[in-house]
Amino acid sequence: MARLSVLVVNAGSTSLKLSLVEADEESTPVSTLDAIDPARVEAIGHRVVHGGTRFRDPVVIDAAVRARILALEALAPLHNAPALVGIERAGEAFPEVPQVAVFDTAFHVTIPPEAAVYALPRRWREEWGIRRYGFHGLSVSWCAERVADLLDARSGGLRLVVCHLGGGSSVTAVRDGRSIDTTMGFSPLEGVPMSTRSGSVDPGALVYLLREHGLTADRLEHALNLESGLKGLAGGSGDMIDIEQRAAAGEPDVVLALDVFLHRLAGAVAAMTASLGGLDALAFTAGIGEHSALIRERLCERVGFLGVELDPQRNTTGGHDRDVAATGSPVRVLVVRAREELVIARAVRALLASRAARPTHGGEPRD
Repeated sequence: MARLSVLVVNAGSTSLKLSLVEADEESTPVSTLDAIDPARVEAIGHRVVHGGTRFRDPVVIDAAVRARILALEALAPLHNAPALVGIERAGEAFPEVPQVAVFDTAFHVTIPPEAAVYALPRRWREEWGIRRYGFHGLSVSWCAERVADLLDARSGGLRLVVCHLGGGSSVTAVRDGRSIDTTMGFSPLEGVPMSTRSGSVDPGALVYLLREHGLTADRLEHALNLESGLKGLAGGSGDMIDIEQRAAAGEPDVVLALDVFLHRLAGAVAAMTASLGGLDALAFTAGIGEHSALIRERLCERVGFLGVELDPQRNTTGGHDRDVAATGSPVRVLVVRAREELVIARAVRALLASRAARPTHGGEPRD
């Protein structure tokens, strides 16, 4: 059971990635479900962004689990809805293959109360579940593992800030491989500006828009998720390649968009460093983090006071999973390829192996 070949379905806010992860962890990208030989698929793992308070561990998907994921859609509309579509389509393509949901929020259950609790009325917090959950956990988990390997830091104590920068972006404080703080909160809207998402905004401004300008809750949600961030500031798609090209041409709105993004990122890195009590390594992952030498350069300049010093040549050359800090930099700077599919495949194998090893008593396994 532990050596299953796992089809991983990763439905993000701006992309759908399919990968077939073999027993030896060789991962092959797949274009569509129809392109896969059914005989090669022994299990299916799905990235589900929001698990709420209910799901803290991977779970085999059945009708009850699908209903609970659907109930959480209001908390992550750009993510949980695509995940449910992926679950449905994979079930149609491979009806006899077990499907497992693996949750992005699970990695952040180690965040202490002082970082997770909002200063809100007790009823909101305890009855309605308003708290900070954190996201991008699968990506951050892999990145933290790779950084420890690259720095030979398995003995523990590593104080790491992970910048997951893509269509959605977040910054996470990781100590000893465990999340202790992160920028995203109750939903994937909180934190730094993103491609089309606003990031954190004064809640008073949102109340003002609802009360004084007649925005409905649906219209406000749509604008914050799909018309804000880099797109809202600069126009266009919000794609970083487009942003960098237009900023180089001197478009004022685009230059401002880039500056706002970097300003908020620098503040987030500093805040995560405060949560850690210091900084040993800064890591970049996901589409922007891996591929934008400009963002890495300009962010490292802004947080140089933390002991971060980039090597310009290393930053612009080389492949994935590399240290791009200057030789004498007190803080190491790493670029790590996002490999969420491997984390998901491992979780699927572990869950199905544990179920196979114990007697069943009927009903759904506990979450």
